Amino acid sequence: MKYYIIAGEASGDLHGSNLMKALLEKDVSAEFRFWGGDLMQSVNGTLVKHYKDLAFMGFVEVLMNLRTITKNLAFCKKDIAAYDPDCIIFIDYPGFNLRIAKWAKQKGFSTHYYISPQIWAWKEGRIKDIRRDVDKMYVILPFEKAFYEKRHHYPVEFVGHPLIDAIAKRLPIDEYEFRAQHELTEKPIIALLPGSRKQEIKKMLSVMLSVIDDFPEYQFVIAGAPSQDYSFYEQFITNPNVHFVSNVTYDLLSVSTAALVTSGTATLETALFKVPEVVCYKGSWLSYQIGKRLVKHIKYISLVNLIMDKEVVTELIQSECNTKRLRNELKLILDAYERTRFFIAYYELEKKLGGLGASKKTANSIFNAQHKNL
Repeated sequence: MKYYIIAGEASGDLHGSNLMKALLEKDVSAEFRFWGGDLMQSVNGTLVKHYKDLAFMGFVEVLMNLRTITKNLAFCKKDIAAYDPDCIIFIDYPGFNLRIAKWAKQKGFSTHYYISPQIWAWKEGRIKDIRRDVDKMYVILPFEKAFYEKRHHYPVEFVGHPLIDAIAKRLPIDEYEFRAQHELTEKPIIALLPGSRKQEIKKMLSVMLSVIDDFPEYQFVIAGAPSQDYSFYEQFITNPNVHFVSNVTYDLLSVSTAALVTSGTATLETALFKVPEVVCYKGSWLSYQIGKRLVKHIKYISLVNLIMDKEVVTELIQSECNTKRLRNELKLILDAYERTRFFIAYYELEKKLGGLGASKKTANSIFNAQHKNL
């Protein structure tokens, strides 16, 4: 069968690549055309547009790039029509994907959505579009199934979280070799995960790096995003106790003692590596004020706390994300007793996420659904 897949971010590229591998196991003749990244391209098929050219963060930036977004939507529709796939698979990226889904459904294409838009947090009204335009929704967070089915009477399939698969498949690394390769010392490592987009990296690294002189017995290592070049990070590496690695975040987390993490998927990845963390968020004043008024019904910004429905990791948001608070919270998560509490909570978190097999479950459901339509 022919599959058209749309993933607009680095995380979508990761989960899309694993889904493609699982589909190939089920459908050896599968053909792929996709919007994604290097990981999806390494599997099979044709890359149409790279997510590096698609990611716009915040309300202001989206407004500034409306013309580009509109052109991409028009191009995508033409490309799908020319390819004429058996089905379209949308991976997260809702602002773009829900618009394409509406068009695709009108044109008679089969539509599958993997990794639900976070309508439980904001824009709950999108349920009308999802119910109308999405044939099958595959959710990855345990509370999403109840949200869709009990609150909105829309059946979905909980497949578990694909990060568990992604982490389980990685090969163990030699810590000594990793440190040598990246010119790291023998000091314990505090990982810095400042995000993937330039504007958030600038905001987050400035405050994260403001605490390094208070922890001379540790080394701080910036996890470079695959979407950014080293030249962009050079301006921040002015202290000999600050190091940089690129595109090896999982390897870095596997040898880290603690982490400072910008809110997003990285908070969950850090928890699944059992690394105590402090979650940070500091957006533009305008974007934050708009977002605060749109987001409803949620008490937390980190996936870890949302899934556990309690505060497992500390969240420092906007003005709270400052040197003093960050210093104090980092000292706390380096404490032996506090670290034990983290590890217990993280194991409970992993159980809630449903274990291994998200990619395979989703691939099987998509393949079986398509065969029923043949």
